[in-house]
Amino acid sequence: MTDYTKGTRSQVVLAGAIAGLVSRFCIAPLDVLKIRRQLQYHSLADPLSTPLSRSSAGVLRLARDILRHEGITGFWKGNIPAEGLYLSYGATQFLAYRSANQALDLAEQREGLKIPGLAKSFLAGAAAGTVATTVTYPLDLLRTRFAAQGTKRVYTGLIASIRDISRHEGPAGFFRGLPAGIVQIVPNMGLFFAFYESFKPLAADIHLPFGSGDALAGIASSILSKSAVFPLDTVRKRLQVQGPTRGRYFGSSKMPACRGVVDTIGMIVQKEGWRGLYRGLGVSLVKAAPASAVTMWTYERALSVIQEASRQSDAVNGSDES
Repeated sequence: MTDYTKGTRSQVVLAGAIAGLVSRFCIAPLDVLKIRRQLQYHSLADPLSTPLSRSSAGVLRLARDILRHEGITGFWKGNIPAEGLYLSYGATQFLAYRSANQALDLAEQREGLKIPGLAKSFLAGAAAGTVATTVTYPLDLLRTRFAAQGTKRVYTGLIASIRDISRHEGPAGFFRGLPAGIVQIVPNMGLFFAFYESFKPLAADIHLPFGSGDALAGIASSILSKSAVFPLDTVRKRLQVQGPTRGRYFGSSKMPACRGVVDTIGMIVQKEGWRGLYRGLGVSLVKAAPASAVTMWTYERALSVIQEASRQSDAVNGSDES
């Protein structure tokens, strides 16, 4: 089992932040494709509505359109709030996971309980996901809205977007879709860490170019956990673009207004069919593999490097004092 209790709080925060930053940079284009795919509205009752293309064909067409009309930089739209999101989310997630594990260990000692390893990983992962999602949600909403901008710009910049949302939607505007995010992230992160802790020992003897099975365990864990909760991710994205600017985002000109998780699920199923809930799943799974592999591998390596640097610094200071 990965010992997430090792290292000081500052070391865990720094390693988690580095992991999130590196991961975001690598998968930004796939993230833009996934978000736009999820926001493509198609009514089964409207013959003029854009048909739901096969996943691979639709994604390739979408990628060509972005490259043709928005240039290569179109694949990194929303990257500034996204970098802030992944940086703060990664740090908060790993710190919360470490703290939750320590709290569970303390509860076991005080109450004389024995919590199974998988159950502990699930509970700690769910708690970490809930805390990280809530703290960083405004950045997630901004990332979605910028990534959903096509050739028509909704916001001229990050500061302008914050000012506009504050003026026209109020503080609650930054948390549109948060309930869906919480409902999604609890099982998602709980399952992810539970799968990861289970798969890592099995992959420990597998030698990859990166030097360990951490990446492979992260890939398998992310694919399984994301597939289980993907419909809620689609609901969250639809809710995040609600408000005064709803009709100005990519693919949402004919999208009906949504109010809440249950209402959005019902609307999608009624208007677009069950497949509408899974639009963008293919891209999400393709994204999940490198994102989780890079995140977990970078976290493990960054924490090791930070700890080694700390030990060397302590040794130098100790020799100086003597």
